[in-house]
Amino acid sequence: MTNAAAARGREVRQRLMRAAVELIPERGWSAVSTRVLAERAGVTPSVVHYHFPSLRALLVEAVVAQMRGLLDETTSSLAAVRSPGDLLEAMLAALEPYDGNDPLSVLFMEAYLAATRDGQLRDAISEVVAGFRERLAEWLGARGIPAPAETAAVLAAAIDGVLLHRALNPGITAAAVAPVLRRLVERG
Repeated sequence: MTNAAAARGREVRQRLMRAAVELIPERGWSAVSTRVLAERAGVTPSVVHYHFPSLRALLVEAVVAQMRGLLDETTSSLAAVRSPGDLLEAMLAALEPYDGNDPLSVLFMEAYLAATRDGQLRDAISEVVAGFRERLAEWLGARGIPAPAETAAVLAAAIDGVLLHRALNPGITAAAVAPVLRRLVERG
């Protein structure tokens, strides 16, 4: 395969994954079809199966890549954060653009729901989240926070929960939850 053909192949895979990330929040996980996805990406349906073993494999890869990117970005910002309180403020501030009904929030909610029925998706998401929690626990432990692994797990779940509940109650803001979550990361 020539370099140009390989580059075209990578570009088509990226278009397919972008289309999946757009369609899942719009239609729901189970309503994304090969035909609709191919149409959105500007390719024929056969191209989907040329680049991915199945539609499900494409959806899983697209969502996991999106989650990994967001959590890697969050993790890389840890180096600039000085204190556990600042960590909490940074994590909550990162949620501000998301109201729970925006496409990225809905994408993650759809993926979590689909993961209850799909072991491969559940394992892939679990791996990404576990990696994030491990890095967060290391950061917390280095700052003397008791039970850093457990604290990281609860903090990550709380942040997910805030986002989930925002779709139902816009009053769940960073300002409203910060004092409660701050107690998780304060020494004591």
